[in-house]
Amino acid sequence: MKLLSYSNLKTIFTCFIIIASIRIHAQENYDKNITKSTLLSTACPGLGQAYNKKYWKIPIIYTTLGSAIYYYTKNNSQYQHYKSEYTSLINSPNTINSSGHNASNLITLQDYYRDKRDLSAFFFILLYALNIVDACVDAHFINYNVNDNLSLYLKPMNSIYNESISLCLKFNL
Repeated sequence: MKLLSYSNLKTIFTCFIIIASIRIHAQENYDKNITKSTLLSTACPGLGQAYNKKYWKIPIIYTTLGSAIYYYTKNNSQYQHYKSEYTSLINSPNTINSSGHNASNLITLQDYYRDKRDLSAFFFILLYALNIVDACVDAHFINYNVNDNLSLYLKPMNSIYNESISLCLKFNL
């Protein structure tokens, strides 16, 4: 699995640019706070959430991004270790390597840790994008009208022949 090969990375980047450039608005009044929150979160993860006063999300964002970075560096170091073991085994076949694996096992381990490293990088990009989307959605919902004039409730209906539940929407103007 070569997740971040040139063509896949180019496709992911193109899709991200297309999705980020589309503007979909559910309400007519477009607020500049939405743009500011999105740009702040793009510049620094968690800054858009702080701007929206959703402070409890910031530790979650940094924990998930930090975990992705940790696993990336851990898998990259293992990949580099097995890669150097393989090159030393190929350059001098009579020596015994420190890991005790043969050449085919070293190639398998090398591929395994490279795939895990690439997957960690993909998760980092995905979590970073979700951080931006979350800041944008929160900014949209700040001005969202939630009051008692709109309610949704389940109302049991009893009749002689059957029992049923109806879904009622009450809207007071």
